[in-house]
Amino acid sequence: TAQADNDDKNDESDMKPLLVEPADKGNEDTKSDFFKQAFKFMLCFVGLQASYLTWGYMQELIMTTKFKETPRVPTGMFPSAAFCVFSNRFLAVVVAMIAVKIKHGAVFANNTAPLLSFTPCALSNTMSSWSQYASLKYVSFPVQTVFKSSKIIPVMMMGKFLKGTVYPSSQYLEALLITVGVAIFSLLSKSSDKNTETELLGLVFLVMYISFDSFTSQWQSKIYDQYGKENVDPYQMMLGVNVSAICITTAGLIITGDFPIVFEFLSANPQALRYNIITAITSASGQLCIFYTIKEFGPIVFTIIMTTRQMISICISAILFGHVISIKAGVGACLVFGVLFYQIRNKYNARMNKRQSNPAQR
Repeated sequence: TAQADNDDKNDESDMKPLLVEPADKGNEDTKSDFFKQAFKFMLCFVGLQASYLTWGYMQELIMTTKFKETPRVPTGMFPSAAFCVFSNRFLAVVVAMIAVKIKHGAVFANNTAPLLSFTPCALSNTMSSWSQYASLKYVSFPVQTVFKSSKIIPVMMMGKFLKGTVYPSSQYLEALLITVGVAIFSLLSKSSDKNTETELLGLVFLVMYISFDSFTSQWQSKIYDQYGKENVDPYQMMLGVNVSAICITTAGLIITGDFPIVFEFLSANPQALRYNIITAITSASGQLCIFYTIKEFGPIVFTIIMTTRQMISICISAILFGHVISIKAGVGACLVFGVLFYQIRNKYNARMNKRQSNPAQR
């Protein structure tokens, strides 16, 4: 049926292997295309890791550092998670407008997808960012790590809900094993000196975070499918999402009256201002990598990269600060990377078998 054909196409788009094997154009062309895809994947992987490892560190500094007290903020803690989201989106809009202008000759005139089509994922992206910032006030680092590690399954559920994508049960099992492995590794490898008491409100924020974040990546993939990847590039996606997001966050800051409170706080604490600037820069570079990764490899691959980022951050911390990774934590790491290599091997073999059964495609 047409619906079944559409589901197959969606599934093929979302579940591309990390290193996509191209159509056979002869051995030399095949190898060349394969290595081009491998290079693209490495750029996406490194870009996401560098951007979000830095962003995550600065995010924690902003929300957990006790700054100089001000008349309106006697606690000395940064007063507004919404402003952090606003500063990230503000710079992202500027970068996206420049990029779109350079590439397309106009900021909005050549956009195929209307701005309103980006609003749902802009709202979910804003809410996921706000929830993540807010959760740091209530939950310990290990609890947040477990929730971040469990995003793969919600992404697959959103894919099924939004686009009717059908995933085989084996891929749900693989996603579950990856989640379990990352959780084991994270919980047994890193502890925080700034743990706070876990509260119900913090858990609610984390549930909101993974739910909104899963919706965001799948909606972006849906936009690419609806309007065509050739008509919506990563810069136009970045512009569309952040224009809507900056309107949402600005309205929120005006309604809550946070603007004057934050300006007073930043004037008294230039260090907090520097943290916000660095966070905005890495957020903008990270978004470029996000949109490009989802366009080239689909939302599941993107989520796998972002999930394994937590493991890499723990490894870097162990090297720089002398933390000891236990044997049990090593088992968690082996489980995750074992599943990833298993996925790559299976999909590579499936494509090789398909070629052998269809000689005409060679």
